[in-house]
Amino acid sequence: METIFVLLPLALLIAAIAVGFFIWAARSGQFDDLDTPAVRILFDDEQPNHATAGDSRGPVRRSVVGADTGSADKAKAETRRVSG
Repeated sequence: METIFVLLPLALLIAAIAVGFFIWAARSGQFDDLDTPAVRILFDDEQPNHATAGDSRGPVRRSVVGADTGSADKAKAETRRVSG
């Protein structure tokens, strides 16, 4: 009989904590959208917009202004000579 005086308040305390966590999660938006995360894997990713300044996620393409094809051919030839 004495254990019920300990277990009952302890059970009520644990239940109150669980309800408190549920209310906190509901107010912080944890249950707003339950369907989208499950089907997100089925859709393709959007193509990133590389035109945005400061976007470093995509490939970087650099060109030298005023470079002619002759200098590019010389660079290829030197690369072949050094590596081969």
